[in-house]
Amino acid sequence: MGAIEAIREVDKVGAITLVSEEECPYYSRPMISELVSGKANFDKMKCREDTFWKSHNVNALTGYKAISVNMSQKLVKLDKGDPVNFDKLLIATGGKPFVPIIEGANRKDVLTFTTLSDAKLLDSKLKTAKSAVVIGAGLIGVSVTEALVDRGLKVTMVELKDFILNLILDEHSSEMIQNVITEAGVTIVTGQTVKKIIGKPENSQLVGGVILTNGDQINCDLVIVAIGVIPRKDLVANTSVKTNRGILVDKTMSTNISDVYASGDVAEAYDFLIKENRLLPLWPLAHLEGKIAGYNMAGKKALYEGGTAMSSLKYFDMPIISFGITNPKEKDQYEILVECDQEKKIYKKILLTNNVIVGLTFVNDIKKTGIFFHLLKNAVNVKKFKSSLLSENFGLANLPPSLRKKIYERQ
Repeated sequence: MGAIEAIREVDKVGAITLVSEEECPYYSRPMISELVSGKANFDKMKCREDTFWKSHNVNALTGYKAISVNMSQKLVKLDKGDPVNFDKLLIATGGKPFVPIIEGANRKDVLTFTTLSDAKLLDSKLKTAKSAVVIGAGLIGVSVTEALVDRGLKVTMVELKDFILNLILDEHSSEMIQNVITEAGVTIVTGQTVKKIIGKPENSQLVGGVILTNGDQINCDLVIVAIGVIPRKDLVANTSVKTNRGILVDKTMSTNISDVYASGDVAEAYDFLIKENRLLPLWPLAHLEGKIAGYNMAGKKALYEGGTAMSSLKYFDMPIISFGITNPKEKDQYEILVECDQEKKIYKKILLTNNVIVGLTFVNDIKKTGIFFHLLKNAVNVKKFKSSLLSENFGLANLPPSLRKKIYERQ
């Protein structure tokens, strides 16, 4: 979406062809849990109008899958129909669920939770299912767990690591969220994973339960694999496009091949905090990367300033914001400020290096995190007002006048 809109800002008439295996690609994937829970219908999930293709003069080949690219001939081969030629190519194929090798994973009712079709399939199963095991307690796992609880299912989350949401939270903040989730009736098993999925006694093709690595058995009707996603870079597997974990791009979102760009979850793009490229599978960054790619494809020079790890979410009515470095292994390399109010269920943690904020985790009190993100992104030295960072009354008034002015100008 970002690329198409940026191209049309610059070039009103050039031909744009979009290839998408999904029939309707212009919806919010982060909202699929709300569709399953019943909090939103599909119309609320749409992030563009139904007239988007026509209004932007796009030849939308929806329901088609790109299966290979001939870089020398500048052709994209599809799973059906004629190949599509291009002058400029954007690869925005995103990520796909990582499904480990588990005995019995080929049984019916073993599902993933990434796309609209995944959500619709899961929704169809909830008419008869009473219990589910969710493998993985990261962002996707907790999201689908909340949706299933809202639908009345008994849910068990199984997480290999020692605590849930371990990529964005530390042990203390994770425990706070875990308590809220267990209070909602969810069973959480950490330090284990599923080694086998077993069938029902009356029909072995259907899911009847799981066996954990410690030998425990959990009976269930559904298994949702929510371990994470991996970049869908298969399209360039037999080409000279450079890849690492994802497709490597520069700050114009260009690959090493002329006229070929990549953006979104498939791309390894610049992280301004660590000052190198990495995978950052985040919805707002994907849109911004696509916009930068679109400008450059249309001939307008634009550079991607970079993003960094950041999450803003609300699970079981508990808001969380984290960004930057949140749970480092070498804690002694950072100055760590912490404020915790158990009664109000508030947790605030800031990580600094040489008086510069490099990471933040706030739970249940997130009102002023925009100020902190500005300080982090601009590497502001906070020494003069560091003692007030975690105070209840901290705000713009605590900042030096010159810094306040810059923030107001940006707004």
